[in-house]
Amino acid sequence: MNTPTAHVYSVTCHAAGDVIARRGGQTLDAAQFHRDAASLAALLPERRYIINLCTDRYHFMVGFAAALMRGQTSLMPTANVPEALRALAEDYPDLYALTDVGDAAVPSFAYPADLSGAASALPAIPGAQPASIQFTSGSTGKPKPVPKSWSVLVHSARTAGARLDAPALRGATIIGTVPHQHSYGLESIVLLALQHGFAVEASSPLYPADVRDALERTPRPRILVTTPVHLRALVAEPEGMPPVDLILSATAPLPEPLAHAAEACFGAPLVEIYGCTEAGQAASRRTTQETDWHLFDGIELRQDGTGNWASGAPVEGIAPLQDVIELTGPRHFRLGARAAELVNIVGKRSSLPYLNSQLLSIPGVQDGTFLLDDTTPLPVQRLMAVAVAPTLTQEAILHALRERIDPTFLPRPLAVVKSLPRNAMGKLPRADLLRLLGRAP
Repeated sequence: MNTPTAHVYSVTCHAAGDVIARRGGQTLDAAQFHRDAASLAALLPERRYIINLCTDRYHFMVGFAAALMRGQTSLMPTANVPEALRALAEDYPDLYALTDVGDAAVPSFAYPADLSGAASALPAIPGAQPASIQFTSGSTGKPKPVPKSWSVLVHSARTAGARLDAPALRGATIIGTVPHQHSYGLESIVLLALQHGFAVEASSPLYPADVRDALERTPRPRILVTTPVHLRALVAEPEGMPPVDLILSATAPLPEPLAHAAEACFGAPLVEIYGCTEAGQAASRRTTQETDWHLFDGIELRQDGTGNWASGAPVEGIAPLQDVIELTGPRHFRLGARAAELVNIVGKRSSLPYLNSQLLSIPGVQDGTFLLDDTTPLPVQRLMAVAVAPTLTQEAILHALRERIDPTFLPRPLAVVKSLPRNAMGKLPRADLLRLLGRAP
């Protein structure tokens, strides 16, 4: 059973003088955040739904708080591209976009250049109030809407902070390489900061040099929120990286060797977060020290003949977990490959995550992935692969793979390319991969 949502919850726990955001050398305190959010709330259009497309993280936080004050629900589309926004507008005609860079493909409201206003304290928000509608990736069809109440978002941030020992990091600044419009960025950057008194870096550094610059200008303690794809690039940086006090990683499985390399590079513990759009963040592990996942407090996991289900105060209702889960204790579990990731070729079995790990273990391979070929009606499954390896030939990569995997699983074809079409979360849209392989859907 979820905790009743009749309560009200503050948007932020910061004292008035606490730093809530950093932009370059400038600091923005909570008092200004309260003034800006109240001022913006008074200016927002009279609509039911808002798509917050602000690129500046402080602007996004102000817009998110202002929308809560106005009772508007934040839509979190899977991609900020015109086609996706127009499709969203068909399903939610009473929407508009809040932007701080140009206009969007839907009715837009520009973030004001001046939000001067009188001192103001933000009201507490009813827990039952709809706060966001997130969307699944749509890899198996049309993205599915996942509504979240304010109570669920608050409990999710608070339980995550409890696991991460947030009080020991009080006053920390979060630097994130992931977009705040994604559920991971919303939960582990924006809401974690608001509910635990952290500051955020207003920019969203992506490339290693930008991450280094952001870290160097930010006083400690520092929290880095990132993904395995970004970590791989960061630890390979010849000049190294400034130290941080905590690393969070999510969105894809993190290989243990990469976790060790990241902890050595940044001089900090790395905590991997397990979750999904439906359930939010649900468990964590210290990847360098354990293989099992530990459920967050307040989350219950149930298994039956139809699948795995999460519930509790940090979860909206009862949410499905799509992974193969093996319980190893009352509140611990181990992940297996998803059904869609299993490979069975003439009776020999493997999984796409394992094959990817073998490809990426080849010296000189900087990035790469396997995928199943379902573009031709073959009687036997066939694998394809794409690799980024500037110093290697296709033949050299295949030779190295023969030493690592059964020949049955060798990719046909294998394409060596300059870069992979990863999105902002580091994920690889299948349609884009097929185009690289000349198998456009």
